Amino acid sequence: GAGPAQVSLSLAELESDILRRVRALLRELDGHHPSCQSDRGMLRWTLHKRMDQNPRTSCVLVSILVKELERAERGDLRHYIIPLLHTLMYTLIQAPCIPDELCARVYDFCKRLLTLPKPFCTIGLDYASRLQVERTAPGTLYQRMVISEQSLRSAPFPYQDRIFIFADPELLPEAICKALATDTEAAQVSQSPRGCMSCVVTHALQAALGDTCDSHSLRARLQALPPGDVEHWFQQVVAAVEGSEGGSDRGQHTARLERIYHGLLGSSPAGNAPQEGLQGTPLPSPNISFHRWTEDEQLWKELVLFLRPLSQSCEPECLGQELEPMEMPDMLSGCGCCGQSRFSVLSTDSGIERDLPAQEEPCAPCAAERSRLHRKGGIKKKPSPLDSVAFLQAGSGKPPGKPPGRAGMPPEPAGPLQRLHTARVVLLGDDRILGRLAQAFHSLRKREARRVFLTPRLDLQFYHIPVVPGQPQPSTAAEHAGPEELCEVAGYLGRADPWYESNINTLCHMIPKLATMVGGKPSHPSRALVTDLFLTDVIAYYARMGTQPVCFQVHSVKVLFQDPAQDPAEDVFLTELLTQVQDSPSHRELSTTKRKSTLDGPGMDLTVTYRRVVLSDRQKELALSLRSTGLLMKAIPAEEAEGLGCLTVTITEIIRTSNLAGRSFSAVAHRFRTCSIKVRSPEQRPFTVRLDKDSRRTYRDVIGLEVSPCLEPSYCLQKTRTTKSSPQETEDVGLVKFLPKSLLLPINTFAGVIP
Repeated sequence: GAGPAQVSLSLAELESDILRRVRALLRELDGHHPSCQSDRGMLRWTLHKRMDQNPRTSCVLVSILVKELERAERGDLRHYIIPLLHTLMYTLIQAPCIPDELCARVYDFCKRLLTLPKPFCTIGLDYASRLQVERTAPGTLYQRMVISEQSLRSAPFPYQDRIFIFADPELLPEAICKALATDTEAAQVSQSPRGCMSCVVTHALQAALGDTCDSHSLRARLQALPPGDVEHWFQQVVAAVEGSEGGSDRGQHTARLERIYHGLLGSSPAGNAPQEGLQGTPLPSPNISFHRWTEDEQLWKELVLFLRPLSQSCEPECLGQELEPMEMPDMLSGCGCCGQSRFSVLSTDSGIERDLPAQEEPCAPCAAERSRLHRKGGIKKKPSPLDSVAFLQAGSGKPPGKPPGRAGMPPEPAGPLQRLHTARVVLLGDDRILGRLAQAFHSLRKREARRVFLTPRLDLQFYHIPVVPGQPQPSTAAEHAGPEELCEVAGYLGRADPWYESNINTLCHMIPKLATMVGGKPSHPSRALVTDLFLTDVIAYYARMGTQPVCFQVHSVKVLFQDPAQDPAEDVFLTELLTQVQDSPSHRELSTTKRKSTLDGPGMDLTVTYRRVVLSDRQKELALSLRSTGLLMKAIPAEEAEGLGCLTVTITEIIRTSNLAGRSFSAVAHRFRTCSIKVRSPEQRPFTVRLDKDSRRTYRDVIGLEVSPCLEPSYCLQKTRTTKSSPQETEDVGLVKFLPKSLLLPINTFAGVIP
């Protein structure tokens, strides 16, 4: 065997190699990109893949990361802290066994973060609470992640997570959509519930027993067992681990897991671990579904199906065909966990409990919800109006009674609600698909304001991965827009969060290249290496660790048309609104326009009324009349210092000057910041309005528009009711004071906005 000198030498080489990789990660955060351009964005992935291939490196990696965190703390290098902490926690969750002394150092560091401002204190508190659980019952974090992501049945931990990838097929080439759909399907086919249960059992026993666990015999035993027995031992392990979190110490937890370990191995010799030591148990790929976004209501339908899966006899296409969308919760209000749907029927009981027929015992996952509906004696107390406020407030992205505050900072969390489902929606594309998301989110919030269904049951999280195809689709490409202009949201998120820039923004041009490499070559030998092992892993890492939202203000626009018989249109946008002079269709209008352009110059006369925002946050009402060729409103600031709640408006004014040589015209750009603005064409000359850089969302024959921050639909509904009951009240009174006012779209990153 190898002597002590050889072992220490190999360990020193291992530490040196890992330290070099970690330092390379930090240099990339400072803007010093790797010499090999293809390595950009892959440094974190290769580091964790090395741990998967050689699990004994996990303790070394955690030890090095802790030292680097403490060094960053001493040197006040705060931009290193969150990336290092995410890398450390992702390693710790998957590591087969980490000494408690090392976990204690990480825990102490996270507690020290509580003295720092957001987001450091928020992330520190989250990870400190997780580490406290992990130290009492090693393996808990891994177990909970696998159970929720794979939707494994477990009474002690009945949570479910799912990742939904949405891509617009009209904005991305078919090769990209096909490659991602194939890869996500392959990731699901390659694993089974039995395999995921075996992973949970193996990891929990290794984490609790350490070197005394015979990993080889344990895996062989689980492989030989029938599926029913594997599930039995899985439930035993889950009950033991979740029971340990209730207050018992680590010794009792180890004793419980040791009894399960001996019972599982039976007569096999225990304690004789093979020479290779502990074996790693990589996290199974999460449940990821890929969706081509072709229908406006598709997002809402997928979320409803996630909460209330239809029975196998009813196809998903029946959604929206047999019932109106708002009636779906009635149809799907049966047993959600087992997929038994029922239709609403006329109640014929007397309303007295003793007259009710004896009912069958409900299935376990439904017991909690059924208990809420159980009739009790005495007078039924009406629920407090504040309960509905909590439901409406959750998911709105803004705390009650407070302004948005600093740019992109997430709001304070709403009251605790029991949500067993988490939907992580990943938007793949550029700013145009985020514009569609803003529309869908506004529609969803309006639906929830009228009738609450998703909000109290579902934790909805949004993620964004920028993708710019090499050759944009000519039919839908934004005119004269380069990759930077099409990915302004991703650019802002990258400036606010360096770890997002390093891991996610690098995918902008990488995904099209990967799709091209494997496109048309299903049997390409590097296909699995390039796509399944990288793209799926990066998406999973982002969804798992990106928990800090950046909140973007959604703006509403009211469009007035030239035809007085045409009703005004109302829409929302997230990134920008562009107006341009419209070509006159009729010959008479064309000649009039040509003659006026000769006299007054190109463009058209406009009157603009707006509230100007100054440094003191005071608003001043201003109005101006000018001749202009167009107007551009941008909601995403080019500089971090500018807030997300305001619009930056640029108007190009045409100025006429007369001299001896005749008339000449020059263009002058006016730039100001505002929260609301009105634009009119006094001469009734039409112009076009394009929203979110998407030519499919272009309005023509427009003579006026009004733009303002979009209000939360639940606020508008309650405000209307309050106004009807108290017409003399002008300020917010009653329940309205407790409701969020602005509609903010939260997009998750790793750190939120770092001050």
